[in-house]
Amino acid sequence: MTTIDLASCLAAIPDRRRAEGKIYNQVGVILFSILAMLSGARSYRQIHALIRARLSLLNAAFPDAALRRAPAYTSVRGILRQLDPDELEKAFRRHAESLDRSCAGVPSRFIAIDGKTLRQSFDAFADRKAAHLLSAFAVDHQIILAHEVIDEKSNEIPAAQALIAAMGLKERVFTLDAMHCQKNLRDRKSDRQ
Repeated sequence: MTTIDLASCLAAIPDRRRAEGKIYNQVGVILFSILAMLSGARSYRQIHALIRARLSLLNAAFPDAALRRAPAYTSVRGILRQLDPDELEKAFRRHAESLDRSCAGVPSRFIAIDGKTLRQSFDAFADRKAAHLLSAFAVDHQIILAHEVIDEKSNEIPAAQALIAAMGLKERVFTLDAMHCQKNLRDRKSDRQ
């Protein structure tokens, strides 16, 4: 199986901008912003600065996502803030699944599911607690397959069950924390197929 590149997966995200507002390629802004954040950028200004400094290299490496010029930090902010988080997660999941299936021709047999609280994600002014995120990690191929944000009023147990069901993961070995040892954990033969 061939791998689907990340730019193709990001291209499936609907562009909500008006026609007049589509000066910059949305795929390029998203992809280059991701690379900037992986390089240490922590603000829209830093994302803009990195894209501006490395635009020719980024365009050469990703011709399908090329930008004519670096967008201003306000343009980067506008594009990123209008993205649907669920659509972005779908794009990442599609890409991760493609990577997982292309490694050695078979998907990873072992999936580790674990929750973590994201550092510096709380907002005291908005009275928002720190974000709690659940991740599914393909152990054999060392790929994060998906993330699921855990609702403030919930916990990892229903989120893990929903994540496994949403991803359609069957015939895999899962490792989870002890809190998931519940009597009502879905383990019927019809679910395992």
